[in-house]
This record gives sequence, structure tokens and C-alpha cells, in this order.
Amino acid sequence: MQNLDPARRKPFGEHLRFWRQHRRMSQLDLAGEADISTRHLSFVETGRSVPSREMVLRLAERLDVPLRERNALLVAAGYAPMYRERPLSDPALAPAREAVQLILSGHEPWPALAVDRHWNLVAHNAMVPHLLAAAEDPALLQGPVNVLRLSLHPRGLAKRIVNLGQWRHHLFERLRQQVAATGDAGLIALQKELESYPVPPGADDTRLAGELLGVAMPLRFRTPQGPILSFISTTTVFGSPVDVTLQELALETFFPADPETGAALRALAASAA
Repeated sequence: MQNLDPARRKPFGEHLRFWRQHRRMSQLDLAGEADISTRHLSFVETGRSVPSREMVLRLAERLDVPLRERNALLVAAGYAPMYRERPLSDPALAPAREAVQLILSGHEPWPALAVDRHWNLVAHNAMVPHLLAAAEDPALLQGPVNVLRLSLHPRGLAKRIVNLGQWRHHLFERLRQQVAATGDAGLIALQKELESYPVPPGADDTRLAGELLGVAMPLRFRTPQGPILSFISTTTVFGSPVDVTLQELALETFFPADPETGAALRALAASAA
């Protein structure tokens, strides 16, 4: 697959052309969306015209460029970055961090976790370690823990996922959507790595038709004790972030897909209390 990540030191026009083509827009389409002439847009892309800061931001907005790459566009055009990137532990992000932890803790006794743009684990509730402990290779649990790598690695949790083929297909679809949206080189490399993992013999690779899925793709997980837990998951993101870290943060929350799973999770939480 072609590396879609625009080179950071290219001229602004090349950055802009990359994102316009990546979004499959013609110069005429983008000019209309940004309310400028096609001639002016052509001059900007070829470097014959220098865009104002307001123009850079307007074009980035119309192209739905991620905040990280909007900073790159601003720098390429000769302006200072607009969006800050701070670790989640930064005091300035304390309200967001508290909101994340409130969601994660409030979701117990169901598992919930938070991941960054590359699916590295950044926070979790008390239920998650009980599931991750089933990994065969302890090295996969050393930080930063990549949730997708841990899930699909043959010595991670792959053998514990009863419907591994379905789950792999679901995760790869999500990755492809993320790559299409962000052009992130790290995600492209992660996708290639995951696709190279062998599927354990006997894994359920049945593709479920949309009408058979119900409300969401299920995850069926066999615990070391024997019972199979069935989950459905949801993803939560910050609605209007102005910080790169927050835009790239996602909360993955899992719900029991049947009464037996709910009862098993409640019992597990009670025994660990």
C-alpha cells in the first residue's frame, strides 16, 4: 500500500494537493467549497501564490484534515502551529482526563479502555486487566501496549477469540477507514503487521451478512477458566477537540451481549473486590 503520510517538509502546495487528491476532490470542487476561484487555488498549489493563515485553515476545514496535519499545513505555509499536542497527563488536560476516567470507571463491571491514534493503551478500568492477563506472551503486555497487536498476535489473545476471523475482518475495516481519514503512516505500518499474522487453526472465519449481525459486531472471548464471554462494543470520541491528543483519543467500551456474560462479569468483579 502506498504511504499516504504527506512529507512534513514539502511546500504547502504539495501538502494541499496531497489532501485534495486523498479526499478525491478536483480543484473545481475544492474551490467551490472554499469559496475561492479555481485559478487562485491552482496558484496556491503550484506555489505562485502564498495563502493567508485564514485561507490555510479554511482549506483544511473543507478537506477535513486532522488537527495534527493542519499544524503541518500551517508550518508549510510559514505560520505557527495552531493546535497543541500535550500528553494526557498534562495539567491543562485534567478536565478531559477526569472525564475519561469517569466514563471508564462508571462502565464497570463491563470492560472499557482508552487508546491513542495508533491503538496504544492509555487508560482502562479495573475489568480490563482480567482479560488482558490471558495473553500467552507477557512481552506483549509491556508498555506501550498496542491493543490491536495484543488482540491479533498468535501469542497474544488471538487464540482466546472464538470468532477471530470475524473480529479480524471488523478491525481491519476500522483500520482502513482510519487510514483513509488520516493518511497516517504509523497506522499503515500497523495494518501491514497485523495482516501478516497467521490465523490459528480452527478459527471461525465466517463472514456475517449485515442483516445477521444484529446491532453490532460481536466479540466472543474464551476465558482461561472456560466460559465464553460475548461482547458488543462502542467507540466514543471527543466532540469538538482543539488539542491534537484529544482528537486522537478514543474510548472503547464493551457491553455484555447476553445475560450469561453479564452474570460472569459481575461475579468476576465481586471476586476481585
